[in-house]
Amino acid sequence: MITHLAFIMDGNGRWAQKKGLPRAEGHRRGAQKAEKVVEWCAELGIKYVTLYTFSTENWKRPKEEINYLFLLLVNTIKRKFNHMMKQGVRLRFCGVIDELPKQIADICREFEEKTKHNDKIQVILALNYGGRRELIDAFNRAIKAGVKSLSEDDFKQFLYLPDVPDPDFVIRTSGEIRISNFLLWQTAYSELYFTKTLWPDFARSDLLRALDDFNKRHRKFGGL
Repeated sequence: MITHLAFIMDGNGRWAQKKGLPRAEGHRRGAQKAEKVVEWCAELGIKYVTLYTFSTENWKRPKEEINYLFLLLVNTIKRKFNHMMKQGVRLRFCGVIDELPKQIADICREFEEKTKHNDKIQVILALNYGGRRELIDAFNRAIKAGVKSLSEDDFKQFLYLPDVPDPDFVIRTSGEIRISNFLLWQTAYSELYFTKTLWPDFARSDLLRALDDFNKRHRKFGGL
């Protein structure tokens, strides 16, 4: 049984390019697909869904595209708020939120607070997130706290969301076979799944196929 499912949502730009559309349209369709995927996961009883939304490396993109991505994020959250409340969705953010534009950071904090008592499913947006940055930040927090020695359990308490269980399964779309600095600590024993399907084309049947693949695996966690 999967408790935590994580997605590297890749291929929005390529999807748009293949169809002769602006990259912005690919991102818009990708956001719509993220909404559907969360609904499917909730129906399947998955308690945690993490979506790799904007990485620390994405700042290298054109400013116009970055501004559109943030506008799309804010508009989607506001539009879906009532639905999230009705469906028991707790919205959380994983990343360096304080370094986002103030308006975006304030909205993230506002909707985290408004949904914090919802308990059907937690939707975690990895926003301004990088796995290496998270580890550096965790070490710095530990040093600041005066910690002299760390166990794995101790170290986890300094991560961005220490209460969230590690992902059981990570799905990456678009055919790229790498994790791109995503949840480096948390995915140590996660099962990985790569599909050539571009994110806007990712269908419920693709999700079920991936979950069927997961269910056929034997997770050893370093054992036999």
